[in-house]
Amino acid sequence: MKVSLHALHSASRARVFNGTIRYNLSCSLVNRRSLVSAADLQFGQPLHETHPHLLKRGEVTPGITAQEYADRRSNLAKALPKNSIAVLAASELKYRSGAVFYEFHQDPDFFYLTGFNEPEALAIIEKTGSDSEYSFHLYVRPKDPKAELWDGARSGVQAAQDVFNADEVGDINVSDKIIPEIVNSSKTVYTDLPNTLRSNSFFAEYFSGASKFGREGFGSVLANATSTTVKPLRPLMNDLRIIKSAAEIANMRKAGQASGRSISEAMRSVFATERELAAFLAYKFTMHGCDGQAYVPVVAGGKNSLSIHYVRNDDVLTEGELVLVDAGGEYGGYITDITRTWPVNGKFSPAQHDLYQVILDVQRTCVALCRESAHMSLDGLHKVAEKGLRDALSGLGFDMSGNALETLFPHHLGHYIGLDVHDAPGYSRRGNLKDGMCITIEPGIYVPDSDRWPEAFRGIGIRIEDSVCVQAEHPLVLTTEAVKEVVDIEAQHSLFGQGH
Repeated sequence: MKVSLHALHSASRARVFNGTIRYNLSCSLVNRRSLVSAADLQFGQPLHETHPHLLKRGEVTPGITAQEYADRRSNLAKALPKNSIAVLAASELKYRSGAVFYEFHQDPDFFYLTGFNEPEALAIIEKTGSDSEYSFHLYVRPKDPKAELWDGARSGVQAAQDVFNADEVGDINVSDKIIPEIVNSSKTVYTDLPNTLRSNSFFAEYFSGASKFGREGFGSVLANATSTTVKPLRPLMNDLRIIKSAAEIANMRKAGQASGRSISEAMRSVFATERELAAFLAYKFTMHGCDGQAYVPVVAGGKNSLSIHYVRNDDVLTEGELVLVDAGGEYGGYITDITRTWPVNGKFSPAQHDLYQVILDVQRTCVALCRESAHMSLDGLHKVAEKGLRDALSGLGFDMSGNALETLFPHHLGHYIGLDVHDAPGYSRRGNLKDGMCITIEPGIYVPDSDRWPEAFRGIGIRIEDSVCVQAEHPLVLTTEAVKEVVDIEAQHSLFGQGH
């Protein structure tokens, strides 16, 4: 027999044999243990040993090594007070109807700390001493040949230790026998449960009260632990996730490059409907190396672009109108967010050109300020964008009195990105941007069909968005392959047929 893996918690914990990490499996037929290579078994997610075309040696997930995951847990432990724990649950498989399920998407905080990409799992980071001394508990679904016949492979309990480097592992179905002891021995519990759970999820009963696991749920355990204080985990996780590592930035750059190329290729093509364009992008994202789409795309022709989150994508594309596309791909769990607006027929009208250039000029100004040395916050950049748009629109004949700008530019200039499209949810936009933060810059103007506005611009919606990594002295645009200059957009159409 042979199984397993490559992840290292630390150099002292490495299980390395001739460059390949393996773990021991008990042999039920003989009283001995034997080494099993990972390539001979199946796991619940790709690993280097089973999918060397997707992961390099040492990586737990694409681009992210076992050491980086261990460092993340260590950094969380440093932020925890002594004798405290952090508790996180995996996402649940969501069902569309009956047994028909949606594609699984792991909880970003859980994924950030573990790299484990299966449902029905629980992670606990237990601060056992000073500084970064901690114990990593991971409770997962056990191997089950009958269930795996229907639902695909599971990594199992042994892999939780030898692949994902947990110190303590166990079957999630009996974790209720272990968790009360851990909670009761802790002075502080940091968790965002059960508020983050759906009412009918695997963990919902357990974390709110009575449980299928046993008589006492996690909620009851917390309630009965009178000497334990419960605090939200979100602020600590946001502080960890807001600054991206070199590996995270590399993943986002890969996603941005693939997505940008796909969007530029779409400009070289002619589509009769929004649906055709949306399908083309989904195909191209994957063909250029992404794992799939980062979010439900906006493909909005004509007046549909006046709806910020228009996702029906079922209308026709009309000659002489613009199409606004807000779409991006995902790689290794990391996303990039892009919006481009271009003429359906490949040529801007004078009014479209003038309004587009206003937005592009403001966008370029704000992107240039995405550096730590500029001492700017997202809110500060938003104010720069507001002033630039107000002044330029006045020059085009817009009456900018009263609530004009709020009507024409109703959303914020940008947001943080990473594992989430809106990353580190709740993190303040008021603080100055730091080296390693990744954000979007997306000014837009959406002109209602109203007598208040110049007739030539009515019904036009334009947004230009790039994903940008803040650096010390200059920005790193992650999505530069998506062309945005007027001359470059119009040149794409002349290349029709070369983008396929």
